[in-house]
Amino acid sequence: MNTFTNTKKIESLSGTWTLHNGVEMPYLGLGVYKADEGEEVINAVSWALETGYRHIDTAKAYENEEGVGKAIKQSKIAREDLFLTSKVWNSDQGYDSTIKAFEKSLERLDTDYLDLYLIHWPVEGKYKDTWRALEKLYKDGKIKAIGVSNFLQHHLEDLMKDCEINPMVDQLEFHPWLVQSDLQDFCKLNSIQYEAWSPLMQGKAFDNDTLKELGDKYDKSAAQIVIRWDLQNGVITIPKSTSKDHIKSNSEVFDFELSDLDMKKINALDREERIGPDPDNFDF
Repeated sequence: MNTFTNTKKIESLSGTWTLHNGVEMPYLGLGVYKADEGEEVINAVSWALETGYRHIDTAKAYENEEGVGKAIKQSKIAREDLFLTSKVWNSDQGYDSTIKAFEKSLERLDTDYLDLYLIHWPVEGKYKDTWRALEKLYKDGKIKAIGVSNFLQHHLEDLMKDCEINPMVDQLEFHPWLVQSDLQDFCKLNSIQYEAWSPLMQGKAFDNDTLKELGDKYDKSAAQIVIRWDLQNGVITIPKSTSKDHIKSNSEVFDFELSDLDMKKINALDREERIGPDPDNFDF
């Protein structure tokens, strides 16, 4: 395994961080959760690519992979210049079923490979067989990097006891109300890149007084403050939006830097409070 070389530089929308296998992953991308298949998701991805995003995150469960693929084809951007992520859903987990689910995702996305494929949730009794399938697909060159989503430390420890290849990414709920510093530290120690879903707390960030005050201080929106906070924490982030203006605004976070004191102010908002399901109590 290569040495973990992520230097956490934050320079531009085209910037990347290096995963432990040497793959470059853009540290800011577009998430398309809840973007409707068809015109809505095609427009969102198209606007993001026009703005300069090169990282798109979807999943089988989002039921919009086909639209994502169409937008990418329409963009005329070379496939190798994009970073495309999808995820295997819970009902498809298991060795053979994961291989089949992956091939169907490729068909819907109209691509020959994925840059990153994730296990969407840690389905007890299945995620180890699912991981073996991801390792096989990775060794076959069909995926550039493999990882997990919503895996807590005990899930990671259990998986890593038996796996051949450690996860390169763990995509988790991460925002000012749910920081999970211990889990971040564990991921750093094991060269697993932390990635945020729901970074804007499903819009609740816009109404937080501390974030609004910091927005006034830096002449930025609360959303931009949070995205910058994510990046300065070394966390890849994929804010979702279907609004052209918001997609552009979310990318405008490279002309300022939060001070150490202001980073600590945001860290102090931590409530250990989830907006989404608890991975240990999710009804799979």
